[in-house]
Amino acid sequence: MWRRVTSLSPVISTSKPTSLDQAAFGFKIWRSSFSTETPTLVKDGPTSFKERNLFITFVLGGPGSGKGTQCQKIVETFGFKHLSAGELLRREIESNSEQWSQMLNTIKEGRIVPSEVTVKLIQQEMESSDSNKFLIDGFPRTEENRIAFEKFTGLEPNVVLFFDCPEEEMVKRVLNRNEGRVDDNIDTVKKRLKVFEILNLPVIDYYSKRGKLHKINAVGTEDEIFEKVRPIFSTCAGK
Repeated sequence: MWRRVTSLSPVISTSKPTSLDQAAFGFKIWRSSFSTETPTLVKDGPTSFKERNLFITFVLGGPGSGKGTQCQKIVETFGFKHLSAGELLRREIESNSEQWSQMLNTIKEGRIVPSEVTVKLIQQEMESSDSNKFLIDGFPRTEENRIAFEKFTGLEPNVVLFFDCPEEEMVKRVLNRNEGRVDDNIDTVKKRLKVFEILNLPVIDYYSKRGKLHKINAVGTEDEIFEKVRPIFSTCAGK
């Protein structure tokens, strides 16, 4: 089941802000300028979650690591609800809302979308779902994402999957998939991999130290990789 969080690290870092931090902060200011409403994420812990025995898995891995494909297999085999942070953002962009049009450039450039935006979208999907088992794909991408999720929901994941894949293999997979995504080009892929390495590895280290991380060698066929994943959910979540 989910665990209540009793303490949180400060969201504000004392280190010198990077260009990525500045870009995200700038976008947050820009976004708020389009709305006169106070952002509403979650009150002191989501009441709709209190009576639900939820099981959540964060799914991490660089672009092209195969995490999306493995999520589909987990859904088919174990009945999880799949929530892709990237797809939720792209769906909002495709709605042609003026408020979200600037987000397109953020994704194209491989930069990180502000945490409050992503957490709000994930939360809305979870609250509207009848499922009690969730795969949250591509989140948290940063320590700020992780802290924001815990702060706004008061919850932690049960399991964290990390699909470990060599960079050259990830680049090849992304360029070959040809899904028409705006962020599937060589320059953006390299930027995304660099961003992932810098920002996501501390998240992986955090969950490793807490005993929640399951590192999966993501080289091989889809079925071969899934056979490494299956025992985790057979034990933890059941079918």
